Amino acid sequence: MTARKSGSRIETEIERCRSEGQWDKIPELVRQLSAKLISNDDVGEVLLGEMKLQQFLKENPLKQNCSPRTARPPLTEARAHLTNALQRGNLRPELQQEALMLMGKLFYVEGNYTEALSHFSLVNLDDMQLSTAPIYRLAMIAEAYATKGLCLEKMSSSVPLSSSEQDQIISCYEKSGDTALLYLQEAEKALSAGMQNRSPKPGSVSQEQELGFFLETGLQRAHVIHFKNGNLTYGVGRFREILRAVETRTTQNLRMSYWSPLEDPPAQSPLDEPLCTHTHSEYTLPRRARIYTGDNLFCPQENTEEALLLLLISESMHSADRVLSLQSASVVYDLLTIALGRRGQYEMLSELDEGECFAQMVVDMQDKAAEFRAKGYLALGLVYSLKATDGSVHALSVAASRVEQALSEASSLQSSTPKHGPLHPWMTLAQIWLHAAEVYIGMMKPAEAMACTQEAASLFPTSHNVLFMKGQVAELRGNLDDAKRCYEEALAISPAHIRSMQRLGVILYQLQRFSLAEKVLCEAVQLCSSSHSGWRSLAEVLQAQGNMAAASECFLTALQLEASNPIMPFTILPRAL
Repeated sequence: MTARKSGSRIETEIERCRSEGQWDKIPELVRQLSAKLISNDDVGEVLLGEMKLQQFLKENPLKQNCSPRTARPPLTEARAHLTNALQRGNLRPELQQEALMLMGKLFYVEGNYTEALSHFSLVNLDDMQLSTAPIYRLAMIAEAYATKGLCLEKMSSSVPLSSSEQDQIISCYEKSGDTALLYLQEAEKALSAGMQNRSPKPGSVSQEQELGFFLETGLQRAHVIHFKNGNLTYGVGRFREILRAVETRTTQNLRMSYWSPLEDPPAQSPLDEPLCTHTHSEYTLPRRARIYTGDNLFCPQENTEEALLLLLISESMHSADRVLSLQSASVVYDLLTIALGRRGQYEMLSELDEGECFAQMVVDMQDKAAEFRAKGYLALGLVYSLKATDGSVHALSVAASRVEQALSEASSLQSSTPKHGPLHPWMTLAQIWLHAAEVYIGMMKPAEAMACTQEAASLFPTSHNVLFMKGQVAELRGNLDDAKRCYEEALAISPAHIRSMQRLGVILYQLQRFSLAEKVLCEAVQLCSSSHSGWRSLAEVLQAQGNMAAASECFLTALQLEASNPIMPFTILPRAL
């Protein structure tokens, strides 16, 4: 009886060490277990084989696309232990499954993918029970699914895959990721409950579980394949599923990589896809990771809203971690500026105190952050201009000086930097210059606005947005003929650009070319019938031609539209759930 109680205690301790990855304690526990067991059921052989394999991988971590590891003493010893246990045939069913999974993992490490798959087929992973599985076995199952997916990819790397083969690989990775999330949640719950204190000789226990190569692959590989195949909806949906899972300490760094912008995004933006939740149509799991639920959760209703939420979360995480690179933080603030600007959330943009502090820090670093200093000056200028109020001459003056410094820094940087690589960073920079130009136009500073516009033109000289901004500057200077030419050139590139069309109609009206102004403005209201300013301009042209009846109808239409037109677009109003 005493022996049975002692054996139970040792088995509990072994289970804990396997769950927490404390492999250095396994040999002594195996020795104690062997002394207590009446018959040898080869438990020790499995444990020692697992210990040798896991310690080898800890000391020699795998990486994506790494070469197979040739037979080395630890791997040879691991195979000997596992082979002995399997050949004797004395293992309980669950231990035999574990031994087969470990052998499959071992064969993958050595590059024998066919043997690895044959061992996984003997286990039949889909039939393994998750509901009652101990924590360490959840990790084993998750790793086995990932390893199977890796083997299938390796064996099919030289031949095109059929749709069903691709689905099988993705299914392996998704099952691996789902099971890995469940494992991490259960492991953290066990640590929080004080399960580690049951050890007779408690040691230091890491409060963060190590993911390792196989679990990381299971969590991250599925969406990569979706993106490579052009299935953006499923790829983004996979992101959403993982982000909805209740967070653990181990997944915090993983979440950061998901929230941060992609370094090499797909050609088509995932935000162009409708907002939908990716569902599992191919498989079901009897037990899944817990997800966030409750009445006080913010649920994005469209893609831009979701992107803005993720950027704000990423911004807060960058603010909490000062060690993160300037490049990473700079990208987050660039995208936040564009996203908030597009939605008209200028007040929120001006309240990003951490962003202002970051910009000031970059400026203060001088030559140490030369690559980012232009953005720093520009960000400070935009923040000060957004915070400025009518009559706040000092704030406007400070804003102007900051933007002027940005112009100088960016011009010198641009002249020495070739425009190569992905297109989107240059598009982002051009948008920032055009936003700065609009700030200067609002401040009635045409020279500075034109300087910003020229910088954008040096990046994209044939952009209709650049030509439109040149027309705006020409109007501010009173050069109607130049403004007309700019708007006509913008429309030659983008015939449906409403703002250029409306401003061209107004310029033609001011030049007393009423017939042509009427034609342009009629086309503008046909393309955008909800614009009250377009209808009002058309009414003024008709009135100037003496067509009072038609002018009255247009004025009435403009009045009705303006009455229902919000001061701010409905899309940028805050929504309380």
